[in-house]
Amino acid sequence: AGLSAADADGLIVSSVTLAKQAREEFLCDNPGTERVALIAASVGPFGAALHDASEYTGQYGVAEEELREFHRDRLELLDRSGPDVLACETIPSFVEARVLAELLGKATSPAWVSFSCRDEEHISDGTPIADVASLFAEHSRVLAVGANCVAPELVLPIITTLKSAAPDKAIVVYPNSGETYYVEDNSWSGTATELQCQQSVQKWVDAGAKLVGGCCRIGPAQIAAMAKSDALTR
Repeated sequence: AGLSAADADGLIVSSVTLAKQAREEFLCDNPGTERVALIAASVGPFGAALHDASEYTGQYGVAEEELREFHRDRLELLDRSGPDVLACETIPSFVEARVLAELLGKATSPAWVSFSCRDEEHISDGTPIADVASLFAEHSRVLAVGANCVAPELVLPIITTLKSAAPDKAIVVYPNSGETYYVEDNSWSGTATELQCQQSVQKWVDAGAKLVGGCCRIGPAQIAAMAKSDALTR
């Protein structure tokens, strides 16, 4: 876009500033609101910057130090901007997760870390979910571990694995629609899973999830249905 490094950094920080402004405007317009929205600053995977869908494979072909350099500056910027939580999400790689575990140890903001998964037992690069979750089991700044942008039918078994691997952490899950993304033409294909939002949320919460939502191709109507679930309103 022709921006300088300083301008790009300013845009990153402005995302948190604008979210805070929107929250304040909502609270002013809705006095007495019981639930106050939290601001989560998204820290996406290295693969998202490559635009080759490698966030769903974890096959980056780069050295660990390059991953460290990629995440270090963004994490510091977002941490200083004062979000309620750093959302390190769609992480497909054990090495990338290990880098984030190191860097988050220096953060002042709390964080969650959620993984992209190839199946109910492995993250996208083939590492067992239990192994990568264990990196954060006793992490002082990471309050929750989870999975996002996974097919909805994988959520329940993943919750079980995460609870066992990191029993003292909250569980966060926000699946996609169950369709397949094709980077070649930026399209989605397949049949969207019938999520049955309210019923699914109840099952996820009963299984141990504390934070639930939706990722790609999960729209406002489905999120609204989730929010009405007895599991979230009780």
